[in-house]
Amino acid sequence: QVQLVESGGGLVQAGGSLRISCAFSGHIFSSLIVAWFRQAPGKERREFVAGSKWRYEPTIYADSVKGRFTLSKDNARNTVYLQMDNLTTEDTGDYFCAAKSTFPMSTSAGAYDYWGPGIRVTVSS
Repeated sequence: QVQLVESGGGLVQAGGSLRISCAFSGHIFSSLIVAWFRQAPGKERREFVAGSKWRYEPTIYADSVKGRFTLSKDNARNTVYLQMDNLTTEDTGDYFCAAKSTFPMSTSAGAYDYWGPGIRVTVSS
């Protein structure tokens, strides 16, 4: 079992930056895949944002965030970060950290075994 907890969300103005974190605990598999998803207000579907193998590269990004968001990993602290720059109101939503215990990488929320409770990011105009 893997437990995930997000932190660092909040309110930011358009054009600003925010970094959110996801702390892992439990059994960290060497084959773990970690990812960030988001769910816009009023939408049911969780959209893939970024993902990476826990111990390897590369990281893949959704086209909508490429060049603005950066996923990084601190293996020693069992923490994954999502640095979000040049935010727009379209980035508003609940952000979820997710993990799956086996390869390959997936951009589908249904492929992930473990989820954090989510954290709200609000970008104001």
